[in-house]
Amino acid sequence: MDCCEKGYNCPVSAALKLVGGKYKSLILWHLLKGTMRFSQLKVIVKQATPKMLTQQLRELEADGLINRTIYPVIPPKVEYSLSALGMSIKPILEAMYNWGENYLQRKGVEINCGMK
Repeated sequence: MDCCEKGYNCPVSAALKLVGGKYKSLILWHLLKGTMRFSQLKVIVKQATPKMLTQQLRELEADGLINRTIYPVIPPKVEYSLSALGMSIKPILEAMYNWGENYLQRKGVEINCGMK
């Protein structure tokens, strides 16, 4: 369902509705690197249960931020990638990374995820 249909007429509210889920920003961040399978995302976003990861992926797909490609093989193969709309959030995610990096450095916390 489109965010404007739910009364999100504030741009910040609309953006947060789309990427503000518990793991949505992390999923989008990692998909910036390229197409991934569910098992790869499960390893990278290890704090998410499989049920929660599936829910977040479905919401991102429903909102048009990611593409889900199903291959008709046994066992089933499903891949996730960013849509054009999903790619458009790259500068925002990079700005969040830079802000978070600065914050963690000021706190003396070692950064354990990179932009590369």
